[in-house]
Amino acid sequence: MAMVCAAPKKLFLRSDSPLSWRAMAPFATTWPWIGLGAAGILLILLAAGNGLQTDRSVSRWRDMTWLVWLGVAAYLLHQFEEHGVDLLGEPYAFRGELCATLGFRDAASCPIPFSFITAVNVGSVWGAGLISALLAPRRPLIGLAFFAIPLVNLFAHVGPAVVARHYNPGLLTAVAIFLPLSLWTLFVAARRYGAGLRAILATALAGVVVHAVLMGSLIAYLHSWFGEATLATIQILNACVPAGLMWLATRGVASPPGARLSRLSETA
Repeated sequence: MAMVCAAPKKLFLRSDSPLSWRAMAPFATTWPWIGLGAAGILLILLAAGNGLQTDRSVSRWRDMTWLVWLGVAAYLLHQFEEHGVDLLGEPYAFRGELCATLGFRDAASCPIPFSFITAVNVGSVWGAGLISALLAPRRPLIGLAFFAIPLVNLFAHVGPAVVARHYNPGLLTAVAIFLPLSLWTLFVAARRYGAGLRAILATALAGVVVHAVLMGSLIAYLHSWFGEATLATIQILNACVPAGLMWLATRGVASPPGARLSRLSETA
């Protein structure tokens, strides 16, 4: 971590950026550690009681709200493997991997700003997680929408790993946590909350759109189509995509029995 914090200022923000170095640099390297601490707290709360569960009449593993909070904790752990310290002991390794993928072999001169990485992970992912977790008690399928991100992210890690035949930062948590948790949540959503083909497709589409927006906007930025502040703003707004697409896909669909039972349990 000290190696990253001691990196030259130009690594974080371009000289013409409206964001100040002093304001952004510390958070750009400490947010994965903050997320790791938050993951620990969430896991304790999830394991210790039913406070994060909407319907206490069923197993927590069949409650969408509880599963969404577990998904958020899982993603925080995944982010630490990507941007904290990876399995090879490299700090902030994912940015270097992304730079190399886009043709910038030297991470020190790579033009991808640290503010982009921060906005994607804190703005998009944390934001999407909070939106889904807070709306899940009354709209379980919007809770399901959060899993759009880890589902597609799983393929973003496994695909390159298979092609290149080597580890990439985030691969372990993607395979060991995202895969089983996402599949189980989809199963619960279908069996208990009546998630049909439309909701499943909306989940997949949302994941594709989120990743397309973040990569498309990054490439546009690298071509100087807009500045760093606009790039960061796009990532923050991207947090609304999963919930928004799920809401559009399930408008007018009657609440499934599982959702109605959850509401009754919540108001009892």
